[in-house]
Amino acid sequence: MARVEIVMPQMGESITNGTIKKWNKNIGEVVELDEIILEISTDKVESEIPSPVKGRLEVIHYKEGDTVDVGILIAEVETDLSQPMSAGSQSPTSSGDSKDAQVPQKESTSQKPAESGASTAAPASGGERRFYTPLVKAMAKEAGIPLSDLEGISGSGAGGRINKSDLLQYIENRSGKGATASAQVVQAQSPAPTHTPVQEVKGSYNPALIETIPMDNMRKAIAKNMVLSKQISPHVNSVSEVDLTHLVKFREGFKNEFQKQEGFKLTYTPFIMKAIIDALKEYPLVNSSIEGDDVIQKRYINLGFAVAVPGQGLTVPNVKDADTLNMTGLCRALNRLADKARNRKLTLDEMSDGTFTFSNVGSFGTLFATPIILQPQVGIYASGVIQKRVMVREDDSIGVRSMMYGTHSYDHRLIDGELGGLFLEAIHRNLRNMNPSQLF
Repeated sequence: MARVEIVMPQMGESITNGTIKKWNKNIGEVVELDEIILEISTDKVESEIPSPVKGRLEVIHYKEGDTVDVGILIAEVETDLSQPMSAGSQSPTSSGDSKDAQVPQKESTSQKPAESGASTAAPASGGERRFYTPLVKAMAKEAGIPLSDLEGISGSGAGGRINKSDLLQYIENRSGKGATASAQVVQAQSPAPTHTPVQEVKGSYNPALIETIPMDNMRKAIAKNMVLSKQISPHVNSVSEVDLTHLVKFREGFKNEFQKQEGFKLTYTPFIMKAIIDALKEYPLVNSSIEGDDVIQKRYINLGFAVAVPGQGLTVPNVKDADTLNMTGLCRALNRLADKARNRKLTLDEMSDGTFTFSNVGSFGTLFATPIILQPQVGIYASGVIQKRVMVREDDSIGVRSMMYGTHSYDHRLIDGELGGLFLEAIHRNLRNMNPSQLF
């Protein structure tokens, strides 16, 4: 018998784990070469994982909803279809609850600990076993509902599984029945108060006014990666401002013509990224990463840019070989990747091997920010909102100018204050001296 092991894939160089969103195959089912076997979600992207071989899904080691580190074995595919399923495998149960029943039973020494998030089984009528997620169990315990009572609830989840909404409906129905009668009994049995109740102070703790919102998988992964980056890199932030009056005037006069030509809006992002690209050429050490005691300096520029995904946080696609593109090509690449990011259609290649990152916090009206470095890079530049301010120019004249703050956050293990400041000034010098009419 020949088995092929499927492990949690690397979904980007800064991503350390992934969450199994959906198994598209059950144990015992045949899977074709390159057929989608499962879907995985991370803080950056959701991906469909194809089978590397044709065979039969023999073992699934983790359930939907489990978060697994990169490189860990998650499934095994038997390529010899003439062989029967091994005794250690399980077929989907006849009850139809295949997603909970498809994980094979293992010896006690190899079972995952209960706190890993695996569902819990409880005996049910007819000799079958019903599975309850940790969330449902916790909610039932808090409401004082024994697991035996859950057996009578009709679940709306896969295979009749009870989900959060089912339990909430049960609790609501149970509370509504006889609530008035119960209140009357309590009132009759309770003695009259011997003191005046203390009036609740406005603003004091009230559980009814507090909502607990569990993090989704993307937010948990973002949180983990941000903490990891702060632990790895000693961050230093240099801040400066730049006069973009000439750039603002050019864009205002050219944006309508550009949209007619290209079919999408002209933003300030490609101009700033062009200035970053030229600065990276001038100071190539910033375009590096650190591996142990070695500095890995990149001779190519894959410039990442942060895209806000509504309700999902941020994702960072990379413009590959950005230094080889003209201005129109850069605009097109940015628009294409931003659309794919917002629709969560980015490929693993588009998420990988970035060498430097740009974040436009000004799009949210932020004056300036101190962004966190995307590992294993050593720097990130953030642009603030462009605002009109009264400024004193070099000739001591006073005028209204369109000004922008920019922040260079860098890894102090490699980038000292001098290089960090010079690189920031190079970006702003490139913007000040830019002749945008010659770029199109």
